[in-house]
Amino acid sequence: MILRIAAAASALLTLVLAHGGHDQQPIPADADWTVRHMSEEHHITSFDAGSFFNLHDYDGSNEWTLDDILKTYGLRHESTDHIPYAEKEKAAKSVIELYDRDHSGSISFAEYTIGVAQGLTLPDFGWGPGHHGDDEYEYEIHHFEKFHGDDATEEELTHPEDIAHFQKHEMLEQQAERQEAMDRMRIVEANIPMKFRRNG
Repeated sequence: MILRIAAAASALLTLVLAHGGHDQQPIPADADWTVRHMSEEHHITSFDAGSFFNLHDYDGSNEWTLDDILKTYGLRHESTDHIPYAEKEKAAKSVIELYDRDHSGSISFAEYTIGVAQGLTLPDFGWGPGHHGDDEYEYEIHHFEKFHGDDATEEELTHPEDIAHFQKHEMLEQQAERQEAMDRMRIVEANIPMKFRRNG
């Protein structure tokens, strides 16, 4: 297990080094949710409404659906599992109502950019910066960069977040190994109901 953690740490260090530095410009205390989201979640401090829209148009459809908004606000991420879905959906629908001029139930590129030009901003529901990256990305930008940096050594990866991250890797690896072993079996005994087994 230690060798696997070391290998994962080494791969992560390589990823961070390849990704480059993230010297952050401080964001104003009164910054709106969009500015904070871009800074904290994407490490981008200079952007316009069009680039913000396109970055969060996950399927390239030129519109934000309810699902796009849920994802942008991090409401599909496990960190918001404690929020009831009805509350998440209500918040996302309120965002659509804010920008949706033609009442189509979604927000087009034009609707969003015109809304921003007229002074509309995405509301802050108080649920954080909107985590919508995969586990590796979220771990890198919200923990590794903050507490370790590019010159971190394997021995320094001892925070609870590091341990949990690598334990998850270990668990996924074990699951994959179990599945591979089952796939190699001619008959998967575990899938046969007890009443049909000879010894059952």
